[in-house]
Amino acid sequence: MISLHGFPMSNYYNKVKIVLLEKGVPFRECLADPRRPDASALAASPLGKVPFVTLEDGRTLCESQVIVDWIEAAWPTPPLVPADPYAAAKVRELTAFIELHLELVARELYGQAFFGNTVGEDTRERVRRQLAKGVPAFQQLARFAPYVAGSSFTLADAAAWTSLPLVGMATKAVLGEDVLAAHGLDLKPYLRLMGERPSVQQVAADRKASMAAAAAGKPAGAAGTSG
Repeated sequence: MISLHGFPMSNYYNKVKIVLLEKGVPFRECLADPRRPDASALAASPLGKVPFVTLEDGRTLCESQVIVDWIEAAWPTPPLVPADPYAAAKVRELTAFIELHLELVARELYGQAFFGNTVGEDTRERVRRQLAKGVPAFQQLARFAPYVAGSSFTLADAAAWTSLPLVGMATKAVLGEDVLAAHGLDLKPYLRLMGERPSVQQVAADRKASMAAAAAGKPAGAAGTSG
């Protein structure tokens, strides 16, 4: 059985979890705090990042996109990328845009948006400039017809649902506007559609429970590096 290591408030952890649930692959969840990785965590994920997975035979994988690509190859049914190689590459291209040019950029704001820290003006302006380029580029690739890559749920949706709302919330909190909405991207219909999927419902419920536990001072998650 696969062991998925991380915590339920990590968007990249939830990306992998959605894919496992969509595939119907048995797995167990193991809480891992990237702020204090132990020797076994560092053996599986040398930078201490989450998520990572371990198998019963001792094999390990880290980096969320590597993990979901392996899941797709190992459990091809139901398919979460198109059979055509070019169309499959377009799904992964869209995922890369979401994570590298939107989420990773907006992540510089998370300290202030979510954790009570302060982000400097230089950082805010740099993020604003980068997203002013990144959001229109994403819109050029995204279809929302009705899923982010087209008519079917794909790996790109696991990335979009877990990361795009964070971009909107962080930029609204720190920059004074949701940069996605400011560029005319209304996520509400898409998020409602995604909310109908059992995998997303389970991940959302588990995340909500983790947040409630954290608010109550219980060890339910951690803020740290993930990818």
